[in-house]
Amino acid sequence: MVKVDALLVHLKSLSSGGVMSPLYIFSGDEPLLMMEAVDQLRAAAKKQNFTEREVLLQERGFDWSALLNAGQTMSLFGDKRWIELRIPTGKPGRDGADALKQFATQIASQSVGSDGPDTVVCTVLPRLDGKTKTSAWFSALDDAGMAIQIDSLDRSHLPQWIAGRLKRQDQEVESGPEGQRALEFIAEQVEGNLIAAHQEILKFGLLYPVGKLTEEQIRSSILKVARYNVFELTEAMLAGDLARLNRMLDGLKGEGEPLVLILWSVTEELRILSKLKAASDAGESVQNLMRANRIWGNKERLYPAAIRRVQPLKLRRAMQVAAGLDRQVKGLHAADLPADPWDGLRLVGNLLR
Repeated sequence: MVKVDALLVHLKSLSSGGVMSPLYIFSGDEPLLMMEAVDQLRAAAKKQNFTEREVLLQERGFDWSALLNAGQTMSLFGDKRWIELRIPTGKPGRDGADALKQFATQIASQSVGSDGPDTVVCTVLPRLDGKTKTSAWFSALDDAGMAIQIDSLDRSHLPQWIAGRLKRQDQEVESGPEGQRALEFIAEQVEGNLIAAHQEILKFGLLYPVGKLTEEQIRSSILKVARYNVFELTEAMLAGDLARLNRMLDGLKGEGEPLVLILWSVTEELRILSKLKAASDAGESVQNLMRANRIWGNKERLYPAAIRRVQPLKLRRAMQVAAGLDRQVKGLHAADLPADPWDGLRLVGNLLR
């Protein structure tokens, strides 16, 4: 499985006369980046005369024989074919897994001429966990084609990403602290919602001419479109980023996100952090424990840092507060806690700074 950089290299080779692979597999959970990557590949395929397009959506009752037939059926008009297989859940089921393995074998056995394949199949999946990546069906697809993982954009890289997008439309922020403040302001407003970020950046292109954008122009035109989720909230908590945590709590509260769900997620992270810290203090391998607890992505970096930073007494107190909040949201008495459970979550974050 390769990163998106390898896809860009491959796309360059296609523009220089290279041939397409008969199979591409995309996985990721960032809709904008996924859509753009697939669109880039589809555009490259169109230049190589893959003009007949068919979309297969795996849902309840999906006939997997349609996929097997797609790779063998000739186009009615003699055109090259582009077929998209979308598996929204990333779980094809037993029949689907067998069909995908058979399809991969079918692809691998086909001879591809100097002009490349006559049919290209692009499979689109959500972000996959480690177990799925090592499954027989995914391994078979990976071996038969090119699997690309579309990673989510880390919050720390968001200002630079925004600057890059502005540059595409010949715009940029002011140099120095003013420009950095403007980029941070945009990032705060659109965090967790890259599609909205993309739309806001396009809006700058419509409102203002090419060249430099002032901080005042940016602040006067941008909308607050941040969309937070519980996963990002726990990342901010583990990072000890109290300002970001408070913004997210405000956003989640305003969106009516169930407090019970948030509290469960926070408590689970505290439990894992406590287990890892105890193991680390006892000389055990934190890396092995993270693998055992299926910790991946940004949290692979955040947990070791939190283990070093958080004091045992404060961690214990944070767990006590979480337990009290659990009683509180169930309508039971909990001593020494803020009246608003949302403020109790802020207290937990403060203890983990």
